[in-house]
Amino acid sequence: MSLSLFFRPVDPTVSEWVSQQNTVFKSVEVFTQEFPNYAEADIALIGLSEHRGGEFDEGMEQAADAVRKAFYRLKKGSGAYKVVDLGNMVNGHSLEETYGRVREVCETLINYQTFPVLIGGSHDLDYGQYQAYETLEKLISVLAVDAFIDIERTQATEQPLRPNQHHLHQILMHDPNYLLHYSHLGYQSYLVDDDVPSLLNKFYFDSYRLGLVNQSIATMEPVLRGADMLSFDISAIRSADAPGHARTQPFGMTGQEACQLCWYAGHSERLTSAGFYEYNPDYDDERQTTAAVLAVMIWYLIEGYYHRTYEENFESNDFVKYLVPLSSAPEQITFYKAKKSEKWWMEVPTPPNNRLRERKSIVPCDKADYEMATKGEIPDRWIQTQARYS
Repeated sequence: MSLSLFFRPVDPTVSEWVSQQNTVFKSVEVFTQEFPNYAEADIALIGLSEHRGGEFDEGMEQAADAVRKAFYRLKKGSGAYKVVDLGNMVNGHSLEETYGRVREVCETLINYQTFPVLIGGSHDLDYGQYQAYETLEKLISVLAVDAFIDIERTQATEQPLRPNQHHLHQILMHDPNYLLHYSHLGYQSYLVDDDVPSLLNKFYFDSYRLGLVNQSIATMEPVLRGADMLSFDISAIRSADAPGHARTQPFGMTGQEACQLCWYAGHSERLTSAGFYEYNPDYDDERQTTAAVLAVMIWYLIEGYYHRTYEENFESNDFVKYLVPLSSAPEQITFYKAKKSEKWWMEVPTPPNNRLRERKSIVPCDKADYEMATKGEIPDRWIQTQARYS
């Protein structure tokens, strides 16, 4: 079945004021009349308008087009763009049917090694994004950036929980289970029940408070490098930079920090899909600031993608190998440093009969992990990784 059946063309008014040849619009094949050849593309943009999973509704229908208006006016970045815009996905008769459409579209694109970028809709649509990996016969790691941790189980009032408040629970409970790891960036402690981060920790999952992200955005790079899927709720960005959210917060990461995270994500050879959710133009300011921030975030994601180096041949001369002895088990930890990018990885032995069915795993880390090992301490990342692979 052709994916074109799931989409409607992009409204021509989105780009009617774009005339300069060096803009992003002139470098993207947009679905206006003929459906683009997504099988030959590197990246595919997908507009989402489904809002039935959220509390605040109809303004989300215009989210993707609002972002497009800002994105297509930007100057083209580096690299030979092979980017297509598939248009806006037609919602299913039910919310569950829309999940199924997101799944089928993302699954098809990933199988063609085309990177799907989802724009708009409520955050629960990442459940369909996650389901796209079910047939790949591999365990994956999911990264969410969100001021909230959407795993709520109860609500103080009698109103039922909306899907965008507990979609993470759907991912964690999905059967079959192919979730290897989950990481959460930018949550704000006063918005999250105090037992939720502890619950994630029991699964050996990672959660990073906003303060840790603000303290050093560069320390988040290994976290993004270890993810297969990115799910970004714009509530993580402070209201001064992104007011276009029904539950926008006065505190959060800056738009610049969000762009830095998107660069890291795009540059990671492992990441194969990204979704940007919960933008509502009805809550944006007159200058459409949120749309402009999201447009630049997507620009940096694509820029990072076209700067990928595919440097994970750890036995090549492109790496320096460090063997760090310890006074007790595991007696030695092996680190690898890429000569060109100066990125770090470390080797973690996996127990017999582990989920990966591999004798060892090489996971992203940073220089601080290496320095900790040289002082005779086992890095927390090493301990968590081995426990997770048990």
